[in-house]
Amino acid sequence: MKRVLTVRDGATRESLKRAVTDLGFEVIPFKKTEQAVLDHVPRDVRLTVTASPAKGQDATVDLAVALAGHGYTVAPHLSAQQVRDRAHLADVVARCREAGITDVFVVGGDPGEEPTGFDNAHELLVALHELDHGFTDIGIGGHPEGHPNAPVELLFEALAAKAPLATHIKTQIVFDPRVILTWARELTARGIDLPVHVGVPGAVTRQKLMRVSGGLGIGESAKFLTKQQNLLWRFFIPGGYSPDKIIRGLAPHIGRPDNHIEGFHVFTFNDLEPTEAWRQQMLRDLA
Repeated sequence: MKRVLTVRDGATRESLKRAVTDLGFEVIPFKKTEQAVLDHVPRDVRLTVTASPAKGQDATVDLAVALAGHGYTVAPHLSAQQVRDRAHLADVVARCREAGITDVFVVGGDPGEEPTGFDNAHELLVALHELDHGFTDIGIGGHPEGHPNAPVELLFEALAAKAPLATHIKTQIVFDPRVILTWARELTARGIDLPVHVGVPGAVTRQKLMRVSGGLGIGESAKFLTKQQNLLWRFFIPGGYSPDKIIRGLAPHIGRPDNHIEGFHVFTFNDLEPTEAWRQQMLRDLA
């Protein structure tokens, strides 16, 4: 595999090395996910398990518990649209505590067929903090490109309300580092000082990235790229996508006082083998 990332500035290299060493992988709870993780992901890579209406909240917790049992640090997604009520939430918390899970990621989520007792992520966070949850790391979502169902100002207000109940922010995928940086600086200006983990796609195939571009955390830039085919191909290496351009664009700004970008969160779409190969190559490049 050829060298793909060059960083000449020493301080940028060190901050980027720390960010890449500590980045996490997000996986989807399919039948073969557990074995794929065991086959391809080292135990020192942090994991999150996404939640979807098709699989339900319990499938997310099942996989998180199984992976924790194998020695991984795992954060299940808790979705306001999938946690049925406070009793269900208490059961989820108890299962996580028994498995030694201390991290969680709270989202609003996509509505399922059945209504739940929570309208949004903030309500779920409040209910979570009314329990003896035991979580030491609680993530919430950020939308640098906005959300089709909410004005930008409302999104910032929602983040400000959730921030005291959380410990970090993970963003949806955005392909333009300038958009991410502008948004992160706005967070700082508004006094929202949680560390930001920028969401990037893993080393996935072109076909898969475009197939999932309408959901699973990818924002408006993916839709734009599908319409601008000439620009789209600039984001790919032979055989698949590489997140290097996003990471390289943000690397000089990690740790700067005008933003709270701390690292990266990789949406693997379960393409774990090539994504881990990409991570190892990047660590070699930075060494």
